[in-house]
Amino acid sequence: MANPNKARGTAWESAVRDYLNQFLGLVDERGEFLDPFNAGNVRRAAQEGARDVGDIHCVPFVLEAKNTASPAVPTWIRQAKVEAKHAGFPFGVVVQKVRGSAAAAGRVHVSVRTWTRIRIAHGMSTGEFAALYGWSASLRGLDTSRWYLTTTLRDFAHLVDDYRRNVPSGVTRAVR
Repeated sequence: MANPNKARGTAWESAVRDYLNQFLGLVDERGEFLDPFNAGNVRRAAQEGARDVGDIHCVPFVLEAKNTASPAVPTWIRQAKVEAKHAGFPFGVVVQKVRGSAAAAGRVHVSVRTWTRIRIAHGMSTGEFAALYGWSASLRGLDTSRWYLTTTLRDFAHLVDDYRRNVPSGVTRAVR
């Protein structure tokens, strides 16, 4: 790859994918899928041009992976939301690399609206959901479109696992 920024982005996407597949028990010790046809496998998506479908598909989430020095989280969240819609997934989230740290320490950012929809699908109170998955809020100014919540990729992996085990399919459509 001639572009070093593209190479870093691809490496981060692969690290996130590999971490989630390992955490969710979808791969063997060599990193190969236990069931290559399992729709729950976490995969890097093919680029779709103007109708981009996000970087990583982790049902029911589209993950937009970011490995940059300058954060622009509200913009990234808007991008993830659009890409989730293009892919037909209910939730778009951002996974930002933390410099010098393993993938598990990556930061997962979601809009307040997406966080609320996930929480309701789990059937949890605000306090219970925030505490269980380590969410912290970033409330910047009076413009609520710039507010978001953040957790680690490790805690997000627990959330994905719990969601897949406990939330009946179709619930996400009901809480949109």
